[in-house]
Amino acid sequence: MSYVGETLSNLLHQTAFFNLTWGNYIMILVAFVFLFLAIKKGFEPLLLVPIAFGMLLVNIYPDIIASPEETSNGVGGLLYYFYSLDEWSILPSLIFMGVGAMTDFGPLIANPISFLLGAAAQFGIFGAYFMAILLGFNDKAAAAVSIIGGADGPTSIFLAGKLGQTGLMGPIAVAAYSYMALVPIIQPPIMKLFTTKQERAIKMQNLRPVSKLEKILFPIVVTSVVCIILPTTAPLVGMLMLGNLFRESGVVRQLSETASNAMMYIVVILLGTSVGATTSAEAFLNLTTLKIVALGLIAFMFGTAAGVLFGKLLCKLTGGKINPLIGSAGVSAVPMAARVSQKVGADEDPTNFLLMHAMGPNVAGVIGTAVAAGVFMAIFGI
Repeated sequence: MSYVGETLSNLLHQTAFFNLTWGNYIMILVAFVFLFLAIKKGFEPLLLVPIAFGMLLVNIYPDIIASPEETSNGVGGLLYYFYSLDEWSILPSLIFMGVGAMTDFGPLIANPISFLLGAAAQFGIFGAYFMAILLGFNDKAAAAVSIIGGADGPTSIFLAGKLGQTGLMGPIAVAAYSYMALVPIIQPPIMKLFTTKQERAIKMQNLRPVSKLEKILFPIVVTSVVCIILPTTAPLVGMLMLGNLFRESGVVRQLSETASNAMMYIVVILLGTSVGATTSAEAFLNLTTLKIVALGLIAFMFGTAAGVLFGKLLCKLTGGKINPLIGSAGVSAVPMAARVSQKVGADEDPTNFLLMHAMGPNVAGVIGTAVAAGVFMAIFGI
């Protein structure tokens, strides 16, 4: 009987109930909320489902992301090896290739002024950088945190790794992906605050047709120019444009389909679950994390506001030909931010179609955020 009792006691104490802290229960609840938002509300489910599930797993079984040094047999947890691919910048770069293969840069080529709107939306990044310095972050940590303002998860992970801020990578990545998913909630109030009803109802002229030659030359020219000026952006901008060249060249259909489908979804699974697994209660529930989440939100809000305000300026300069709402799409949450611009415009006038116009600043924002990351790396000599 004593053997049976001891065996049952050992089995009982191996359950998670005896090892979970109140912090673990809080993070498990947060994971449930994320799953609800993803499944019930449809907020970027491709991102939130794997992130939330990784969050759930690590707070029930922390060893799932343990390093080899932390285990008795010298073998790390499953998600430790997924996460290593984040730290080595492999997954963020592959994500950019997939995004490039899925993206039509035609609206940006047809309306080059979109580059300015995408650049204006990066104001939130640099504004948050100085705020982070004031809150006590060192210069590299401040740069890694501020890039959240671009609402670009892969770039946030990439820059945190390059700047040696792997300790902050988890909160930074979760904040960035969370704000990407919450774009439909965060952006509309800001857009409406800085625009009038008349401005939101402005209809823009149809974009000019873009030739196949222009679409083929675009990724080649952008890669050449941007990577010559900021060589450190090559892993992101280069992969983005390579994926786009697969798409537009028309001669490597298999590569384009693989990059935009099978490879992209595999990488999203690996990246999402590993990012979610960095949110253990011990690592996530602290003052530094709260600062990161708050600064990321402020940066994202500032970036949205800057894009809208610059859109208002262009509206004045062009005699009312540009709807300021498309400026909010200058953050790089593709294509969600462009859809939000369309929705807010359609709320004022159901016949107003801004989606394609907003896609120009939206894809410009992807390039702009990668360039912002390159600027920080150049500043710190990385």
